[in-house]
Amino acid sequence: MTQNPFSASFQAKPWWWEAAEPPDRDTPLPDRAAVAIVGGGYAGLSAALTLRRLGHQAVVLDAERIGWGASSRNGGMVSGGLKVAGGDLEKTYGKEEGQRIALAAAASLPFIEETIAREAIECDYVRCGRFVGAWSPAHYDAMAAKADWIAEVTGLPTEMIPRSRQRDFLGSDFYHGGMAAAATGSLHPGKYARGLAAAAERAGAVLVDGVRVQGIAPAGSGFRIATDKGEMVADAVLVATNGYSLDPRGTASPWLARRLVPLNSYIIATEELPEETIERLFPGRRMISESRRVLNYFRPSPDGRRVLWGGRASFRKATAEESAPTLHRRMVECFPELAGVSITHAWTGYVAFTFDGLPHIGVQDGVHYAAGCQGSGVAMATWLGHNVALKMAGAANQRFALDGLPFPTRPTYTGNPWFLPVVGTYYRIRDALDRRAA
Repeated sequence: MTQNPFSASFQAKPWWWEAAEPPDRDTPLPDRAAVAIVGGGYAGLSAALTLRRLGHQAVVLDAERIGWGASSRNGGMVSGGLKVAGGDLEKTYGKEEGQRIALAAAASLPFIEETIAREAIECDYVRCGRFVGAWSPAHYDAMAAKADWIAEVTGLPTEMIPRSRQRDFLGSDFYHGGMAAAATGSLHPGKYARGLAAAAERAGAVLVDGVRVQGIAPAGSGFRIATDKGEMVADAVLVATNGYSLDPRGTASPWLARRLVPLNSYIIATEELPEETIERLFPGRRMISESRRVLNYFRPSPDGRRVLWGGRASFRKATAEESAPTLHRRMVECFPELAGVSITHAWTGYVAFTFDGLPHIGVQDGVHYAAGCQGSGVAMATWLGHNVALKMAGAANQRFALDGLPFPTRPTYTGNPWFLPVVGTYYRIRDALDRRAA
Protein backbone atom coordinates (compact mmCIF):
# COMPACT_ATOMS: atom_id res chain seq x y z
CA MET A 1 0.00 0.00 0.00
CA THR A 2 1.26 3.46 -0.77
CA GLN A 3 2.50 5.44 2.19
CA ASN A 4 0.83 8.57 0.83
CA PRO A 5 -2.57 7.65 -0.61
CA PHE A 6 -3.40 11.17 -1.82
CA SER A 7 -3.38 12.07 -5.49
CA ALA A 8 -1.71 15.25 -6.69
CA SER A 9 -5.16 16.72 -7.31
CA PHE A 10 -6.58 15.74 -3.89
CA GLN A 11 -9.40 17.91 -2.52
CA ALA A 12 -10.96 17.88 0.94
CA LYS A 13 -14.53 18.22 -0.30
CA PRO A 14 -17.31 15.86 -1.37
CA TRP A 15 -16.75 14.25 -4.74
CA TRP A 16 -20.50 14.73 -5.27
CA TRP A 17 -19.93 18.48 -5.41
CA GLU A 18 -18.00 18.16 -8.66
CA ALA A 19 -21.37 17.67 -10.37
CA ALA A 20 -23.80 19.17 -7.86
CA GLU A 21 -22.38 21.55 -5.28
CA PRO A 22 -25.16 23.25 -3.28
CA PRO A 23 -25.78 26.64 -4.92
CA ASP A 24 -25.80 30.00 -3.16
CA ARG A 25 -29.16 31.74 -2.78
CA ASP A 26 -29.69 35.41 -1.96
CA THR A 27 -33.30 35.09 -0.82
CA PRO A 28 -33.97 37.60 1.99
CA LEU A 29 -35.40 36.44 5.30
CA PRO A 30 -39.19 37.00 5.23
CA ASP A 31 -40.86 38.75 8.16
CA ARG A 32 -43.35 35.92 8.58
CA ALA A 33 -44.31 32.48 7.36
CA ALA A 34 -47.26 30.13 7.73
CA VAL A 35 -44.77 27.29 8.33
CA ALA A 36 -41.09 27.88 9.08
CA ILE A 37 -38.88 24.86 8.48
CA VAL A 38 -35.47 24.90 10.17
CA GLY A 39 -33.03 22.73 8.21
CA GLY A 40 -32.69 22.60 4.44
CA GLY A 41 -31.84 18.93 4.02
CA TYR A 42 -33.95 16.09 2.65
CA ALA A 43 -36.45 16.14 5.53
CA GLY A 44 -37.02 19.90 5.44
CA LEU A 45 -37.24 20.05 1.66
CA SER A 46 -39.60 17.08 1.48
CA ALA A 47 -41.81 18.66 4.13
CA ALA A 48 -41.86 21.95 2.24
CA LEU A 49 -42.80 20.19 -1.00
CA THR A 50 -45.68 18.32 0.64
CA LEU A 51 -46.94 21.41 2.44
CA ARG A 52 -46.99 23.40 -0.79
CA ARG A 53 -48.80 20.57 -2.58
CA LEU A 54 -51.43 20.84 0.15
CA GLY A 55 -51.70 24.62 -0.25
CA HIS A 56 -49.70 25.78 2.77
CA GLN A 57 -46.99 28.45 2.60
CA ALA A 58 -43.57 27.14 3.64
CA VAL A 59 -40.23 28.87 4.25
CA VAL A 60 -37.10 26.74 4.64
CA LEU A 61 -34.18 28.21 6.63
CA ASP A 62 -30.67 26.78 6.61
CA ALA A 63 -27.61 27.99 8.48
CA GLU A 64 -25.38 27.11 5.52
CA ARG A 65 -26.54 26.47 1.95
CA ILE A 66 -29.65 24.42 1.22
CA GLY A 67 -28.46 20.81 1.02
CA TRP A 68 -24.99 21.66 2.36
CA GLY A 69 -25.02 19.11 5.22
CA ALA A 70 -25.55 15.36 5.16
CA SER A 71 -27.89 15.65 2.17
CA SER A 72 -24.99 16.28 -0.23
CA ARG A 73 -22.32 14.39 1.73
CA ASN A 74 -23.76 10.90 2.33
CA GLY A 75 -22.94 7.71 0.44
CA GLY A 76 -26.02 7.80 -1.77
CA MET A 77 -27.31 4.45 -0.54
CA VAL A 78 -31.10 4.36 -0.53
CA SER A 79 -32.16 1.91 2.15
CA GLY A 80 -35.68 0.59 2.38
CA GLY A 81 -35.77 0.69 6.17
CA LEU A 82 -33.39 -2.26 6.47
CA LYS A 83 -31.77 -0.93 9.63
CA VAL A 84 -35.12 -0.54 11.40
CA ALA A 85 -36.41 -3.90 10.17
CA GLY A 86 -33.21 -5.58 11.34
CA GLY A 87 -33.65 -4.38 14.94
CA ASP A 88 -35.41 -5.96 17.90
CA LEU A 89 -38.68 -4.06 17.68
CA GLU A 90 -40.86 -6.87 19.00
CA LYS A 91 -38.98 -7.02 22.29
CA THR A 92 -39.72 -3.35 22.99
CA TYR A 93 -43.07 -2.76 21.31
CA GLY A 94 -44.65 -6.19 20.98
CA LYS A 95 -45.31 -8.10 17.77
CA GLU A 96 -48.14 -5.98 16.34
CA GLU A 97 -46.69 -2.52 17.02
CA GLY A 98 -43.19 -3.70 16.10
CA GLN A 99 -44.48 -4.81 12.73
CA ARG A 100 -46.27 -1.48 12.19
CA ILE A 101 -43.04 0.40 12.89
CA ALA A 102 -41.04 -1.84 10.55
CA LEU A 103 -43.62 -1.49 7.77
CA ALA A 104 -43.69 2.28 8.20
CA ALA A 105 -39.91 2.41 7.83
CA ALA A 106 -39.93 0.11 4.79
CA ALA A 107 -42.44 2.38 3.04
CA SER A 108 -39.65 4.97 2.70
CA LEU A 109 -38.21 3.19 -0.36
CA PRO A 110 -41.32 3.25 -2.60
CA PHE A 111 -41.99 6.81 -1.44
CA ILE A 112 -38.62 8.16 -2.53
CA GLU A 113 -38.90 6.28 -5.81
CA GLU A 114 -42.31 7.88 -6.40
CA THR A 115 -40.94 11.31 -5.48
CA ILE A 116 -38.00 11.01 -7.89
CA ALA A 117 -40.31 9.88 -10.71
CA ARG A 118 -43.10 12.42 -10.03
CA GLU A 119 -40.75 15.39 -9.78
CA ALA A 120 -38.50 14.16 -12.62
CA ILE A 121 -35.40 14.46 -10.42
CA GLU A 122 -32.30 13.45 -12.39
CA CYS A 123 -30.10 11.91 -9.71
CA ASP A 124 -28.79 8.64 -11.21
CA TYR A 125 -31.30 6.57 -9.22
CA VAL A 126 -31.16 2.76 -9.65
CA ARG A 127 -32.77 0.06 -7.53
CA CYS A 128 -29.62 -2.05 -7.33
CA GLY A 129 -29.86 -4.09 -4.11
CA ARG A 130 -27.37 -4.40 -1.31
CA PHE A 131 -24.90 -6.99 -0.07
CA VAL A 132 -24.25 -6.97 3.69
CA GLY A 133 -20.99 -8.73 4.46
CA ALA A 134 -20.86 -10.97 7.54
CA TRP A 135 -17.92 -10.01 9.75
CA SER A 136 -17.89 -13.51 11.27
CA PRO A 137 -19.77 -16.83 10.94
CA ALA A 138 -21.77 -15.88 14.04
CA HIS A 139 -22.80 -12.63 12.35
CA TYR A 140 -23.86 -14.65 9.28
CA ASP A 141 -26.10 -16.81 11.45
CA ALA A 142 -27.63 -13.74 13.10
CA MET A 143 -28.39 -12.25 9.68
CA ALA A 144 -29.91 -15.52 8.48
CA ALA A 145 -32.31 -15.46 11.45
CA LYS A 146 -33.68 -12.09 10.28
CA ALA A 147 -33.56 -12.53 6.50
CA ASP A 148 -37.12 -13.83 6.07
CA TRP A 149 -38.51 -11.08 8.35
CA ILE A 150 -36.73 -8.37 6.35
CA ALA A 151 -38.12 -9.82 3.13
CA GLU A 152 -41.63 -9.90 4.60
CA VAL A 153 -41.46 -6.31 5.85
CA THR A 154 -39.86 -4.78 2.75
CA GLY A 155 -41.87 -6.85 0.29
CA LEU A 156 -38.67 -7.53 -1.64
CA PRO A 157 -36.53 -10.67 -1.56
CA THR A 158 -33.50 -11.37 0.61
CA GLU A 159 -31.04 -14.20 0.13
CA MET A 160 -28.28 -15.55 2.32
CA ILE A 161 -25.05 -15.88 0.35
CA PRO A 162 -22.52 -18.40 1.70
CA ARG A 163 -18.85 -17.61 1.42
CA SER A 164 -18.52 -20.04 -1.47
CA ARG A 165 -20.81 -17.77 -3.57
CA GLN A 166 -19.61 -14.43 -2.23
CA ARG A 167 -17.64 -13.56 -5.37
CA ASP A 168 -20.91 -13.46 -7.32
CA PHE A 169 -21.90 -10.45 -5.18
CA LEU A 170 -18.59 -8.84 -4.17
CA GLY A 171 -15.12 -9.13 -5.65
CA SER A 172 -13.51 -9.96 -2.29
CA ASP A 173 -12.97 -12.85 0.13
CA PHE A 174 -12.93 -10.51 3.11
CA TYR A 175 -16.30 -11.53 4.61
CA HIS A 176 -17.83 -14.78 5.80
CA GLY A 177 -20.66 -14.67 3.30
CA GLY A 178 -23.53 -12.29 3.82
CA MET A 179 -27.05 -11.25 2.94
CA ALA A 180 -28.28 -9.89 -0.39
CA ALA A 181 -31.30 -7.61 0.08
CA ALA A 182 -33.24 -6.24 -2.88
CA ALA A 183 -34.77 -3.32 -0.94
CA THR A 184 -31.96 -0.86 -1.67
CA GLY A 185 -31.26 1.68 -4.36
CA SER A 186 -28.43 4.06 -5.19
CA LEU A 187 -28.34 7.68 -6.30
CA HIS A 188 -26.18 10.78 -6.52
CA PRO A 189 -27.03 12.57 -3.24
CA GLY A 190 -25.89 15.99 -4.40
CA LYS A 191 -28.08 15.81 -7.50
CA TYR A 192 -30.99 14.53 -5.42
CA ALA A 193 -30.65 17.38 -2.90
CA ARG A 194 -30.60 19.95 -5.71
CA GLY A 195 -33.51 18.27 -7.48
CA LEU A 196 -35.62 18.09 -4.34
CA ALA A 197 -34.89 21.76 -3.60
CA ALA A 198 -35.85 22.70 -7.17
CA ALA A 199 -39.10 20.74 -6.83
CA ALA A 200 -39.94 22.56 -3.59
CA GLU A 201 -39.21 25.92 -5.22
CA ARG A 202 -41.33 25.07 -8.27
CA ALA A 203 -44.17 24.26 -5.89
CA GLY A 204 -43.80 27.70 -4.31
CA ALA A 205 -41.66 27.10 -1.22
CA VAL A 206 -39.23 29.86 -0.21
CA LEU A 207 -35.66 28.64 0.45
CA VAL A 208 -33.35 30.88 2.47
CA ASP A 209 -29.61 30.22 2.85
CA GLY A 210 -27.24 31.47 5.53
CA VAL A 211 -29.75 32.06 8.33
CA ARG A 212 -28.88 30.45 11.66
CA VAL A 213 -31.87 29.97 13.95
CA GLN A 214 -30.87 30.76 17.53
CA GLY A 215 -34.14 30.30 19.37
CA ILE A 216 -37.85 29.60 18.99
CA ALA A 217 -40.36 31.05 21.45
CA PRO A 218 -44.19 31.06 21.62
CA ALA A 219 -45.76 34.32 20.51
CA GLY A 220 -49.54 34.56 20.59
CA SER A 221 -50.97 31.70 18.56
CA GLY A 222 -47.65 31.17 16.76
CA PHE A 223 -43.92 31.48 17.28
CA ARG A 224 -41.18 34.09 17.18
CA ILE A 225 -37.98 32.84 15.60
CA ALA A 226 -34.70 34.54 16.52
CA THR A 227 -31.95 34.27 13.89
CA ASP A 228 -28.56 35.85 13.26
CA LYS A 229 -30.26 37.87 10.49
CA GLY A 230 -33.15 39.20 12.56
CA GLU A 231 -36.51 37.89 13.72
CA MET A 232 -39.43 36.35 11.92
CA VAL A 233 -42.80 35.03 13.07
CA ALA A 234 -44.51 31.83 11.99
CA ASP A 235 -47.81 30.11 12.64
CA ALA A 236 -46.06 26.73 12.90
CA VAL A 237 -42.45 25.50 13.06
CA LEU A 238 -40.70 22.28 12.01
CA VAL A 239 -37.14 21.57 13.15
CA ALA A 240 -35.37 19.13 10.82
CA THR A 241 -31.70 19.68 11.65
CA ASN A 242 -30.80 16.04 12.46
CA GLY A 243 -27.01 15.61 12.90
CA TYR A 244 -26.51 19.38 12.92
CA SER A 245 -28.99 20.10 15.73
CA LEU A 246 -26.46 21.19 18.36
CA ASP A 247 -24.38 24.24 17.51
CA PRO A 248 -22.85 26.82 19.88
CA ARG A 249 -23.62 29.48 17.28
CA GLY A 250 -27.33 28.73 17.58
CA THR A 251 -29.43 25.70 18.53
CA ALA A 252 -33.02 25.86 17.31
CA SER A 253 -34.27 23.13 19.65
CA PRO A 254 -32.13 22.18 22.67
CA TRP A 255 -34.82 19.60 23.53
CA LEU A 256 -34.24 17.82 20.21
CA ALA A 257 -30.45 18.12 20.45
CA ARG A 258 -30.56 16.26 23.78
CA ARG A 259 -32.12 13.25 22.00
CA LEU A 260 -29.71 13.00 19.09
CA VAL A 261 -26.16 11.67 19.03
CA PRO A 262 -24.24 13.36 16.19
CA LEU A 263 -21.52 11.14 14.77
CA ASN A 264 -19.00 11.97 12.08
CA SER A 265 -19.03 9.74 9.05
CA TYR A 266 -16.08 9.86 6.66
CA ILE A 267 -15.88 9.07 2.93
CA ILE A 268 -13.12 8.87 0.32
CA ALA A 269 -13.28 8.70 -3.46
CA THR A 270 -10.58 6.97 -5.49
CA GLU A 271 -9.06 8.10 -8.72
CA GLU A 272 -10.77 6.83 -11.88
CA LEU A 273 -10.42 3.08 -12.46
CA PRO A 274 -10.89 0.86 -15.51
CA GLU A 275 -14.47 -0.26 -16.04
CA GLU A 276 -13.46 -3.92 -15.81
CA THR A 277 -12.04 -3.28 -12.32
CA ILE A 278 -15.34 -1.85 -11.10
CA GLU A 279 -17.25 -4.75 -12.68
CA ARG A 280 -14.96 -7.24 -10.93
CA LEU A 281 -15.20 -5.55 -7.52
CA PHE A 282 -18.93 -4.79 -7.69
CA PRO A 283 -20.78 -7.39 -9.75
CA GLY A 284 -24.27 -6.05 -10.29
CA ARG A 285 -23.16 -2.59 -9.03
CA ARG A 286 -24.71 -3.26 -5.61
CA MET A 287 -24.36 -1.14 -2.51
CA ILE A 288 -22.16 -2.78 0.14
CA SER A 289 -22.22 -2.60 3.93
CA GLU A 290 -21.13 -4.96 6.69
CA SER A 291 -22.21 -6.37 10.03
CA ARG A 292 -19.40 -5.17 12.28
CA ARG A 293 -20.18 -2.43 14.78
CA VAL A 294 -17.53 0.02 13.56
CA LEU A 295 -18.79 -0.41 10.06
CA ASN A 296 -17.69 0.43 6.56
CA TYR A 297 -19.99 1.07 3.62
CA PHE A 298 -18.88 1.30 0.01
CA ARG A 299 -20.05 1.39 -3.56
CA PRO A 300 -19.10 2.20 -7.13
CA SER A 301 -19.69 5.80 -8.13
CA PRO A 302 -22.81 6.35 -10.27
CA ASP A 303 -20.64 6.78 -13.37
CA GLY A 304 -18.90 3.46 -12.68
CA ARG A 305 -15.43 5.01 -12.61
CA ARG A 306 -14.47 5.17 -8.91
CA VAL A 307 -14.80 3.41 -5.57
CA LEU A 308 -16.48 5.46 -2.85
CA TRP A 309 -15.60 4.11 0.60
CA GLY A 310 -17.10 5.38 3.85
CA GLY A 311 -17.01 4.46 7.49
CA ARG A 312 -16.48 5.40 11.10
CA ALA A 313 -12.80 6.23 10.71
CA SER A 314 -12.66 8.10 14.01
CA PHE A 315 -14.86 8.59 17.07
CA ARG A 316 -12.99 11.79 17.85
CA LYS A 317 -13.21 14.89 15.70
CA ALA A 318 -10.88 14.38 12.77
CA THR A 319 -10.46 16.24 9.51
CA ALA A 320 -11.14 14.59 6.18
CA GLU A 321 -7.38 14.53 5.51
CA GLU A 322 -6.69 12.86 8.86
CA SER A 323 -9.31 10.17 8.37
CA ALA A 324 -8.59 9.36 4.73
CA PRO A 325 -5.54 7.07 5.27
CA THR A 326 -7.56 4.94 7.71
CA LEU A 327 -10.35 4.51 5.16
CA HIS A 328 -7.81 3.77 2.43
CA ARG A 329 -6.24 1.06 4.60
CA ARG A 330 -9.66 -0.53 5.26
CA MET A 331 -10.45 -0.43 1.55
CA VAL A 332 -7.22 -2.24 0.74
CA GLU A 333 -7.94 -4.89 3.40
CA CYS A 334 -11.10 -5.72 1.46
CA PHE A 335 -9.72 -5.09 -2.05
CA PRO A 336 -5.94 -5.74 -2.01
CA GLU A 337 -5.67 -4.91 -5.71
CA LEU A 338 -6.44 -1.25 -4.85
CA ALA A 339 -3.24 -0.84 -2.80
CA GLY A 340 -1.68 1.54 -5.30
CA VAL A 341 -4.84 3.49 -6.05
CA SER A 342 -4.88 7.13 -4.94
CA ILE A 343 -7.56 9.20 -3.21
CA THR A 344 -8.82 12.27 -5.07
CA HIS A 345 -11.48 13.42 -2.55
CA ALA A 346 -12.17 12.99 1.16
CA TRP A 347 -14.92 14.53 3.22
CA THR A 348 -16.92 14.20 6.40
CA GLY A 349 -20.32 15.12 7.78
CA TYR A 350 -22.65 14.38 10.67
CA VAL A 351 -25.26 11.66 10.93
CA ALA A 352 -27.64 11.44 13.88
CA PHE A 353 -28.36 8.40 16.00
CA THR A 354 -31.04 8.07 18.66
CA PHE A 355 -30.83 6.23 21.95
CA ASP A 356 -33.59 3.82 20.89
CA GLY A 357 -32.30 3.29 17.35
CA LEU A 358 -35.46 4.64 15.71
CA PRO A 359 -36.32 7.66 13.56
CA HIS A 360 -38.90 10.02 15.08
CA ILE A 361 -41.43 12.65 14.21
CA GLY A 362 -43.55 14.45 16.79
CA VAL A 363 -44.35 17.69 18.58
CA GLN A 364 -42.70 19.21 21.66
CA ASP A 365 -43.97 22.48 23.16
CA GLY A 366 -45.87 23.08 19.94
CA VAL A 367 -42.79 22.72 17.72
CA HIS A 368 -42.73 19.81 15.26
CA TYR A 369 -39.60 17.75 14.65
CA ALA A 370 -38.30 15.02 12.33
CA ALA A 371 -34.95 13.40 13.03
CA GLY A 372 -32.86 10.36 13.87
CA CYS A 373 -32.18 8.36 10.73
CA GLN A 374 -29.26 6.31 12.18
CA GLY A 375 -27.03 7.03 9.18
CA SER A 376 -29.59 5.71 6.66
CA GLY A 377 -31.41 8.90 5.89
CA VAL A 378 -31.71 9.33 2.12
CA ALA A 379 -35.10 7.65 1.86
CA MET A 380 -36.00 7.89 5.55
CA ALA A 381 -35.48 11.65 5.92
CA THR A 382 -37.51 12.25 2.76
CA TRP A 383 -40.28 10.05 4.19
CA LEU A 384 -40.20 11.64 7.65
CA GLY A 385 -40.46 15.10 6.14
CA HIS A 386 -43.50 14.09 4.10
CA ASN A 387 -45.26 12.52 7.07
CA VAL A 388 -44.64 15.40 9.46
CA ALA A 389 -45.94 17.75 6.77
CA LEU A 390 -49.13 15.69 6.46
CA LYS A 391 -49.55 15.95 10.21
CA MET A 392 -48.96 19.70 10.28
CA ALA A 393 -51.48 20.18 7.46
CA GLY A 394 -54.08 17.99 9.15
CA ALA A 395 -53.99 15.72 6.10
CA ALA A 396 -52.81 12.42 7.61
CA ASN A 397 -55.54 9.81 7.24
CA GLN A 398 -54.01 7.42 9.75
CA ARG A 399 -51.39 7.43 12.48
CA PHE A 400 -47.83 7.18 11.25
CA ALA A 401 -46.11 4.50 13.33
CA LEU A 402 -42.97 6.61 13.92
CA ASP A 403 -45.01 9.55 15.20
CA GLY A 404 -45.10 10.32 18.91
CA LEU A 405 -43.07 7.34 20.10
CA PRO A 406 -41.22 7.82 23.40
CA PHE A 407 -38.08 9.78 22.46
CA PRO A 408 -35.45 8.99 25.10
CA THR A 409 -32.40 10.92 26.18
CA ARG A 410 -29.94 10.34 29.03
CA PRO A 411 -29.47 12.23 32.31
CA THR A 412 -27.19 15.28 31.94
CA TYR A 413 -26.82 14.72 28.16
CA THR A 414 -26.97 18.02 26.26
CA GLY A 415 -26.25 16.81 22.72
CA ASN A 416 -22.45 16.77 22.94
CA PRO A 417 -21.45 13.07 22.65
CA TRP A 418 -18.31 13.19 24.81
CA PHE A 419 -18.62 9.45 25.38
CA LEU A 420 -18.13 8.39 21.74
CA PRO A 421 -14.38 7.63 21.98
CA VAL A 422 -15.09 5.25 24.89
CA VAL A 423 -17.99 3.59 23.08
CA GLY A 424 -15.95 3.38 19.88
CA THR A 425 -13.08 1.62 21.65
CA TYR A 426 -15.51 -0.85 23.21
CA TYR A 427 -17.09 -1.59 19.81
CA ARG A 428 -13.69 -2.09 18.19
CA ILE A 429 -12.75 -4.59 20.89
CA ARG A 430 -16.04 -6.45 20.40
CA ASP A 431 -15.46 -6.52 16.64
CA ALA A 432 -11.91 -7.83 17.11
CA LEU A 433 -13.09 -10.58 19.44
CA ASP A 434 -15.85 -11.59 17.03
CA ARG A 435 -13.41 -11.76 14.13
CA ARG A 436 -10.87 -13.70 16.17
CA ALA A 437 -13.53 -16.24 17.13
CA ALA A 438 -14.07 -16.87 13.42
